[in-house]
Amino acid sequence: MNLPHGLRSFRHRSFRVFFLGQGVSQFGTWLQLIATSWLIYRLTGSAFWLGLATFALQLPFLVLAPVAGVWVDRLNKRKVLLATNTIACMQATAMLALVASGRIEPWHLIAGNALLGLVNAFDSPARQSFLIELVGGREDLPNAIAFQSMLMNGGRFVGPVIGGAVIALWGEVWGFGLNAASYLAVLAALAALRVTPRVAEHPEAGWLAQLAAGFHWAYGFLPSRSMLLLLAAVSIGAQPYQSLAPYFARDVFGGDSQTLGVLIGAGGMGAVSGMLYLALRPTVRGLVTVIGYAAAAAGIALIAFAYTPQFWPALALVYVTGMGIMLTAGATNTVLQTIVEDRLRARVAAIYIMSFLGMSPLGALAAGWAAHYVGPPAALAAGGLLALAAAGVYLVRLPAIRREMRPLYERLGIAPRADQSLR
Repeated sequence: MNLPHGLRSFRHRSFRVFFLGQGVSQFGTWLQLIATSWLIYRLTGSAFWLGLATFALQLPFLVLAPVAGVWVDRLNKRKVLLATNTIACMQATAMLALVASGRIEPWHLIAGNALLGLVNAFDSPARQSFLIELVGGREDLPNAIAFQSMLMNGGRFVGPVIGGAVIALWGEVWGFGLNAASYLAVLAALAALRVTPRVAEHPEAGWLAQLAAGFHWAYGFLPSRSMLLLLAAVSIGAQPYQSLAPYFARDVFGGDSQTLGVLIGAGGMGAVSGMLYLALRPTVRGLVTVIGYAAAAAGIALIAFAYTPQFWPALALVYVTGMGIMLTAGATNTVLQTIVEDRLRARVAAIYIMSFLGMSPLGALAAGWAAHYVGPPAALAAGGLLALAAAGVYLVRLPAIRREMRPLYERLGIAPRADQSLR
């Protein structure tokens, strides 16, 4: 297809099909997440239970994602995704049955989140490392990563807004039901793909040696180490605004599930805006700088949001928070997937996921605990301070990070060689 440069990944039929299927599925996923969050808060009235639900959903990213990356590197990515989405569809159907029967209890929702998190720990590195097969190489990969991230956050923008209205009109059961149905779209898309799988690695080294190789690459190089550590701090400090959002929606702004949907949707809209910016960028050069300033913006906006009593200014601050978080995460992922060796791609994707989604449950649990003693506003403000401090440390190191990145960009043809630039 003859498309503008900013849409270059959509020239590939396989990426278009996968993107469409994932779009429907992500919309359904956020419907269920909003329904789960609202239902837990309605049943318990506890900010701690909200944090526990997020902890159960995202803890597997921290514990299992690196091991899952080793496993995914050895297998056909499309088959892995077929398996993970089939299990997720079964989980959604089981949760629907419990909610529809009226026998749902808070521990059911926690257990359901834990199972879904376990599945996602394998699904996420497979999906990230599958993109290079969908676009046929590195040339269009940064654009595909940006649009994939924009899709994930588009669901976070649209899903909560519609989900809040659906729950208010028809009840939580519809959130679970529509999510179960949405998995049929991604399964159909995966079945329709025609891609040439990359040769899976069958190394003589054992699992621990392969796992160590992934961590050595990720943390043995100053730029990747600095980006991943900053991302982890932002994830721990800033991400908990989502798990505590029901408190602000009901107790601060005096709203209902629709208010919650709009509030989380504002963060999703900010994230989509950030990903659109990444998608339209012509090159990955300069992203290491964007990462530091985006993290700082997220921290500052979150501190301000924590103490804002008015709904409309709060929406603007959540928008900036969501944009800052996802620019930090999306730019980090784009740089890492651009420079990593193919044999380590899934492992590095898993380490990125561990640093981003895997750290979120620690932040959510800590924020839920702190909210119980000092209140949700103070808990979120402390998280914002953590993100801001980490961004400050990163920006101090930025000149050294740029110097380390330059030779690698030159080898990959991303930056002109110094000897050529003098001609």
